[in-house]
Amino acid sequence: MSKPSKPATAADTSGTPAFDPVKLAESLASAADKSGKLIGEFAARNAGRQAAVASDELGLGKAFMELAANMLANPARMAEGQMRLWRDYMSLWQTSMLRMIGGQALPVVEPAQGDKRFKDASWHEHFLFDYIKQSYLITARWLHEQVANVEGLSEPAKKKVRFFTRQYIDALAPSNFALTNPEVFRETVASGGQNLVRGLNNLLDDIERGNGQLRISMTDPKAFELGVNIATTPGKVVYQNDLMQLIQYEPTTPKTWKRPLLIIPPWINKYYILDLREKNSFIRYAVNEGMTVFVVSWVNPDAKLAHKDFEDYLVDGPLAALDAIRDATGEADANVIGYCLGGTLLAATLGYLAAKKQRRIASATFMTALVDFTAAGELEVFIDEAQVASLEKKMHERGYLEGSEMANTFNLLRANDLIWSFVINNYLLGRDPFPFDLLHWNCDSTRMPAKMHSYYLRNMYMGNKLREPNALKLAGVPIDLSKVDVPAYFVSAIEDHIAPWKTTYAGPGLMKGSKRFVLSGSGHIAGMINPPSANKYGYWTNEKLVDDADAWFAGATQHTGSWWSDWRAWMQPFLDREVPARVPGKGKLPVIEAAPGSYARLRADT
Repeated sequence: MSKPSKPATAADTSGTPAFDPVKLAESLASAADKSGKLIGEFAARNAGRQAAVASDELGLGKAFMELAANMLANPARMAEGQMRLWRDYMSLWQTSMLRMIGGQALPVVEPAQGDKRFKDASWHEHFLFDYIKQSYLITARWLHEQVANVEGLSEPAKKKVRFFTRQYIDALAPSNFALTNPEVFRETVASGGQNLVRGLNNLLDDIERGNGQLRISMTDPKAFELGVNIATTPGKVVYQNDLMQLIQYEPTTPKTWKRPLLIIPPWINKYYILDLREKNSFIRYAVNEGMTVFVVSWVNPDAKLAHKDFEDYLVDGPLAALDAIRDATGEADANVIGYCLGGTLLAATLGYLAAKKQRRIASATFMTALVDFTAAGELEVFIDEAQVASLEKKMHERGYLEGSEMANTFNLLRANDLIWSFVINNYLLGRDPFPFDLLHWNCDSTRMPAKMHSYYLRNMYMGNKLREPNALKLAGVPIDLSKVDVPAYFVSAIEDHIAPWKTTYAGPGLMKGSKRFVLSGSGHIAGMINPPSANKYGYWTNEKLVDDADAWFAGATQHTGSWWSDWRAWMQPFLDREVPARVPGKGKLPVIEAAPGSYARLRADT
């Protein structure tokens, strides 16, 4: 006689919620209520609108038609690819049958190192899921090779078909579907499908939060509060104008170096990427090293600032900040850091000051900054005449580019990490996103004034005019970087998908003066926000700045630790002597408010 089964409990020993019909019914009712509300709002928004005319702003139709024509022009290569695919499938079938009967067999194909989609043990231990995984990887490899090896494509078409083929391949990964993801499958069976119902509610919440458009939650928005557990380095706003607030940080040492430090962050996100937590704050690190640190906090612009141009960002950004720093400290010059777009603006500022024969920047540090846009990476897929013209039309109607639209573009560059991993966690597993300071910042994007963003795309990405002497004129001054004679430190990241390091490497060659190039491990964000205490990623140095980036890397020396330490040693000659520590508000500039300031607190999604 069998023992009676134990009653269901709130959770089994693995922590997986047990099936609860009451909770399931409540979740289904909540989903039905949300669905009805969203459908009603959608109908109200679209009532009376004319049907949208189909368009191909990305030019994908033309690019893939060009691909098809060139593929058909070489049937022998297509046949060869089909044979390779058939051979791989036959090998997979044989090895899978062998594993099914208990034998051992080497895999036909394995995921790339670091591919997190297949980290669950069942992808390797269970022959069925292993078969699904390898079948996908074989097909993905074949499809990528077929597209990558087509000859005769124009360069723009080649970039588009490769990029969007990769998006298609990533979207169809078996990890993105409930029945072919072992972790989701187990959760669904164990909870009686409650994970999928919770996921549906999460999906509807994200659509509601995006006012009818899906805006995937990457982190718990309530987990962080500026000035409380993120952006906490003590400081004060001592100056502001329409475009920025200037924050001066409280000293932590009795004496500070005489020459102050100004940091110019990118205006597409908030400055506090450099001040996330105490343990990984670059700002706090610089303050603790005895520097008087000032940071530009860009405004989150609305339609009232639609007329602001790139030169307004120059005049009201770094130039105004340098004037304010002079008033606050009495120092006529400063060391300046430009991060990403802030580095592009810093280069333009150096060109402006060189033309005016003003020595106001003692040293310049460029963090993952493009100065020469010759090969600007995968973002070029989204930047051509047709797409920019379409974007300008949208921006003209609103007066700005919505920050979330640019954020979505950046997320596509790393879709598996920044899109599909959250689809699996939030919608298939039905879990809440994990609190993560960096992702909180990533979701806190800012808008961009229409005129400024149009100028930036056309003159930097499309025209690449910053590298050409006198091709740009800002505030009435022709910009010629070859006249810039300021010591410069360039640091980039080896896995950067936004500012490819081999492209940023061209920056030092455009300027005179002493220059140092350092290559960090990891990517655009993690490679920069890498404190010495973490001892992660490492970096490469080579004292000889040869013309070719690959040749520079071949002769480079790899170091453990963080590039921050290398930068600090490089900075020493430009810090001047020590002086009594400067307290915000004690100079000519009164305190306006406490850091992080009202500009940083204004979110684009509120």
